[in-house]
Amino acid sequence: MKIYRLIDANLNRAAEGLRVLEDLARFNLEAKNLTERLKALRHAVRKDLGLLQTSCLRERDSLSDTGFALSQESSLDDKENIGQVITANCKRVAEALRVIEEMLKAAGYYDLSKRYEQHRFFAYALEKEFYLYSQDKMRNFTTDLYCLTGEEFSLGRSNQEVVEQMIKAGVKIIQYREKEKKMLAKYRECLLLREMTAAAGVTFIINDDVHLALAVEADGVHIGQDDLPVEKVRDILGFDKIIGLSTHNKEQADEAVRRGADYIGVGPVFSTQTKKDVCAAVGFSYLDYVVKNIPIPFVAIGGIKEHNIREVREHGAGLIALVTEIVGADNIEDKIKNLRRRLNE
Repeated sequence: MKIYRLIDANLNRAAEGLRVLEDLARFNLEAKNLTERLKALRHAVRKDLGLLQTSCLRERDSLSDTGFALSQESSLDDKENIGQVITANCKRVAEALRVIEEMLKAAGYYDLSKRYEQHRFFAYALEKEFYLYSQDKMRNFTTDLYCLTGEEFSLGRSNQEVVEQMIKAGVKIIQYREKEKKMLAKYRECLLLREMTAAAGVTFIINDDVHLALAVEADGVHIGQDDLPVEKVRDILGFDKIIGLSTHNKEQADEAVRRGADYIGVGPVFSTQTKKDVCAAVGFSYLDYVVKNIPIPFVAIGGIKEHNIREVREHGAGLIALVTEIVGADNIEDKIKNLRRRLNE
């Protein structure tokens, strides 16, 4: 009876998808509770079929399955980042459970089919939990200002003093960007800044250095177009860390989404001398494209000051980065208040 062959194939499909998700929850997210629930669902999906598994095994004919040959020739199931793997396997599990549910009804096992309906709805809930877990790391990206360190512009103040004032002013995202310091000095400084930002619920991002971000347990890293590819950074940091990527045109923005970046930098909007290797200003046309077409968070950056920040907001930027305008202010807290006042005019 072909119904049992259908049930068998989809039982394997559901269990395999759950195993992929379970391992991602365990090793990438290190989410104990989510891992345990995925494991429990995987065991229940197999166990609840009970004595019907014998009938399913009798009907199994995997070597002559036409779907195998089609899969070998197709690239439709290609994945480019962990997020796509999670989405695909969540859908695979739910679809397989629906097939099992319907085939059990057709075979006269209505009560058993309702059990697999319960499994399917539980799988939907777990998919949402995966989504919420990944989104929680981005909770501060709905704020207004994205601040960066720049000790050479900080009027003789240390990064510790500057970050302390940023935190007091209510800033929720701070990026550590110090390219000229030696590694040991950066490591020691970032340990202190990580402690300060963690205590205040501030997202702490490290510029460029993936291994420094890992060593100090930062929330994430911001990389450039000439750094390691996003997917390789993801392999190093894991799914629970934030990866930002600087972009300067729509092709780079589209590619960032495809590769699995969590957010992008958009700019430089205006000419800037803060970075030594900065490219030409991109103006508002690229920012307008991102606002309309890019589904992930973004931060506008480059040459933004108090006198032009309102214009950047009017073009749709919800999160705006400033360096010298803030770290070079006589009173950082007052400067941030003035910037927010301009944003809300």
